[in-house]
Amino acid sequence: MSFRSALINPSELQDTLTKDGNVILLDCTIDKVGQSLKDSKLELLPNSLFFDIEGKFSDHTAKLPHTLVSEQVFETEAQALGIDQDSIVVLYDRWGVYSSPRAWWMFKVMGFDQVYILDGGVPAWKKNKFELADNYRQQRNNGNFKAHFQKSLYADKEYILAHYKSSDISIFDARSKGRFIGLVAEPRKGLNGGHIPHSKNLPFEELLDGIYYKPVDQLKQHFDQFKTGKEYVFSCGSGVTASILAFASYISGHADIRVYDGSWSEWGREELNLPIEK
Repeated sequence: MSFRSALINPSELQDTLTKDGNVILLDCTIDKVGQSLKDSKLELLPNSLFFDIEGKFSDHTAKLPHTLVSEQVFETEAQALGIDQDSIVVLYDRWGVYSSPRAWWMFKVMGFDQVYILDGGVPAWKKNKFELADNYRQQRNNGNFKAHFQKSLYADKEYILAHYKSSDISIFDARSKGRFIGLVAEPRKGLNGGHIPHSKNLPFEELLDGIYYKPVDQLKQHFDQFKTGKEYVFSCGSGVTASILAFASYISGHADIRVYDGSWSEWGREELNLPIEK
């Protein structure tokens, strides 16, 4: 069984859970800048596992936050979550929509297609008065998941340097307008203000209606307001909210996308002296 869209609502998911035992639910929550749920009551969808974006699924040998792990590490950690090649993986977070799109992109860039996002996350599930759990389930058996890195969905510093002037590529920056134009200081130390030259500012909040994504036709309008190229590349502070844009582009019909994994945490580093506009 699969869903009509990569973005699913709570009723669709509840209906599927009663019919299909092949669904794996992953809580992908991370802290926001300046906000944390660590002291909040743990509220989860029943039978969930934790997809640890900041721990097991980030490369801590890298100097940058949230750096994508290697193909081998992702495969090992996904198998430890019991994920098989034929599993249906549903991602959610406890904010609504925040970090689940980052996990979606990670699965896609590792070559896995049966991956979906619960629109509105736990808050939407609660609004529907569906059952909640207060603990993760224990996973005992490894899955047979295989990772196959998709270079076409990934951008690094070298790719941006080679293509940022191209009219065939549109770079979208998900940070706030103040950070984009360099008037608001970056939350991380040692970073310049400003943006990648020729990039377009589309703050991620503009694609959301509270805890939900806006309707697809509205998402499309947000991208169509710009003179856009064939390929969309998404950047932000550390690759998390860039993925909110990447997923919005995907579900609104433009799937030729990349996420710049290093994002401004890399490009803005003072010692790199990369081209910057303010």
